[in-house]
Amino acid sequence: MKTFEKLYKNTDNIGEFAKGYFNHLKSVLDKLDLKSIIKLEEMFEEARANGNSIFVAGNGGSATTASSMANDIGFDIIKKTGTKNPFRLLALTDNNAVLTAIANDVGYDNVFINQLKIHYRKGDKLLVISASGNSENVVRAASWVKKQGGSIIGFLGFTGGKLKEMSDVVIQAETEAGEYGPVEDLHLIINHVLAHWFQEKLNN
Repeated sequence: MKTFEKLYKNTDNIGEFAKGYFNHLKSVLDKLDLKSIIKLEEMFEEARANGNSIFVAGNGGSATTASSMANDIGFDIIKKTGTKNPFRLLALTDNNAVLTAIANDVGYDNVFINQLKIHYRKGDKLLVISASGNSENVVRAASWVKKQGGSIIGFLGFTGGKLKEMSDVVIQAETEAGEYGPVEDLHLIINHVLAHWFQEKLNN
């Protein structure tokens, strides 16, 4: 029996279900490798120091996380710190004209790789967000960046999939396959950890 099915059967109301969800999410967070978060911060700082871009790609809920990161670590940091050296973080999920043109003309599997072929420069990094780690359009983009000698950051779930082996830094929410909610929750939490950390760091 899967986690949430079991949880539902053992609760009488949504309040109890919510408490069980929160406890489960805490168990997922507790398994996160904190050393990987330190490496993640170092990679972000390396990109900022060198004026490199960090491109972010993902599908579905992961696409919304990509957009949130572009706001929280891009605009919000410069707004709250006034830094003259902001993070160049760009979500490859946000241009509807480009996404639909690529998907229509050469296939959805190419929506991220084709944008990178235009915008990627040496030293840039790609942050891939995928619960399964096997989304073909994200895997293609990561493979292309690796061939350019670039670095990959993986925000992953489940067992990590193909992207786990391709990533230089892995942030993984270890859950049962198909448990998208806690995976997406953890990824967004890490985004907020980064955002608040850098707000304080750049203000001190």
